[in-house]
Amino acid sequence: MDTHSKAAVKPSGKPIGKPLGKLLITPFTGVIIVLLSLFFISSGNDELTQVEQIQARGYLTMITRNGATSWYLGRDGDTGFEYDLVKGFADSLGVKLKIRPAARFQDMFPMLKAEAGDLIAANVSRTPEREKYLNFGPDYELVDSVVVYRRGYKKPRKLADLIGNRIRVIAGSSHEAELHKAQQDLPQLRWQSNNDNSAEDLFTAVAEGIIDYAIVDSLVFDINQRYFPLVRKGFNLGQARPLAWVLQAGDKSLELASEAYFVGLKQNQQLSQFKLKYFQQSDKLGHVGMYTFMAQLKKRLPAVLPIFLEVAHTHNLEWELLAAMGYQESHWDPDAVSFTGVRGIMMLTRQTALHLGVADREDPTQSIEGGARYINELLGKVPARIPMPDRLWMALAAYNLGYGHLEDARRLTQSQGGNPDSWADVEDTLPLLSQEKWYSKTRYGYSRGYEAVKYVNNIREYAETLRWMQDRNHPALDTAENERMDT
Repeated sequence: MDTHSKAAVKPSGKPIGKPLGKLLITPFTGVIIVLLSLFFISSGNDELTQVEQIQARGYLTMITRNGATSWYLGRDGDTGFEYDLVKGFADSLGVKLKIRPAARFQDMFPMLKAEAGDLIAANVSRTPEREKYLNFGPDYELVDSVVVYRRGYKKPRKLADLIGNRIRVIAGSSHEAELHKAQQDLPQLRWQSNNDNSAEDLFTAVAEGIIDYAIVDSLVFDINQRYFPLVRKGFNLGQARPLAWVLQAGDKSLELASEAYFVGLKQNQQLSQFKLKYFQQSDKLGHVGMYTFMAQLKKRLPAVLPIFLEVAHTHNLEWELLAAMGYQESHWDPDAVSFTGVRGIMMLTRQTALHLGVADREDPTQSIEGGARYINELLGKVPARIPMPDRLWMALAAYNLGYGHLEDARRLTQSQGGNPDSWADVEDTLPLLSQEKWYSKTRYGYSRGYEAVKYVNNIREYAETLRWMQDRNHPALDTAENERMDT
């Protein structure tokens, strides 16, 4: 079975901590032990509890959706806000984590009822209507329903402004329920609800003018607004709602364990760190102005330019390319660290650094050397029949989002009648990896393909600027080049 297909059941991760019976000692499992012990003593039931059943089988099954705020395959494996939360919970119970992705939002609830998983974690809102038939765990975040529109359109400020316009929501979502409620006072209010849409599909439709308005969670807006600069926030619809996992019905052991887990997350600030990791705005991914580029060139490049020159020479690469990659990744800051844990000038992940034998990611020479070897490795994976520079642009895209996602984009390109060996065609296809209509057909699922397009285009621009400066003997480049020639 393809472990990253949409229907896959995927084990992931290893337990952390020291075993104590059937639980592991972690920074917050002491609370879990106390709560569960009190429950077991009072239950008087010799049958295995939900938690004991999970531990006996050795894994926890998470029902979710493939998407930006839940779970997707990143450059170094499984990632996502909900994935990280549930992975930590599985670790606290001393078991592995398996993923069961649902094709549609509405499919998750019958899957849980059919015991296809232990819990649903997919940014599900706790609402009074859902509480009538669903068993929720503890709340861990508050979200608003946000009405979004395209820049240049009239900004909506109230529900009445939506009447007569093209509105779209995800079928079965809490947003649709809010519209039904609002329709009681505004009978002219009409909208379209789609089963097959993801939040990214809605952003794309608004940005392209296919629809006038969409309604999404505030977290979804926060994570996507920098990638869709044409999409703006209109107003909040209704009251803030809590997010919570939906738990398998049964005894209280799973509920108690999840409550204790979130208490621990809040006490050690790890929940806040997860939010920063996924929802913090980052200026690195935007199109950085030339003013900033020139300022950093004068301030930081002279110290590391000899390394770029030497490593590029050793690995038969253009130094301008390596330097442009280093600027896009870190602004040439050897001490750069992101919320996702990547660090150093070339922002290598821990896993990539281990693969490349890089012992110190913050050492400029090791980082640049590792980045050079990694891009050469990816160039070797891209089919040799693809001519340069298209092969290089594809390798850079793979550097950003992973080689598997690049291959997905190439296959999609071919299925649409494009040339999978042409960067221009693949560049047009990559953004489709964030739209459920398309990524549901791929092997590796959701990815921020539009981010990879920006990444490659930025590097091309920075590299071209450095070549222009090199041809004109820019003083900041001359000094370092002369030092390298002297050695």
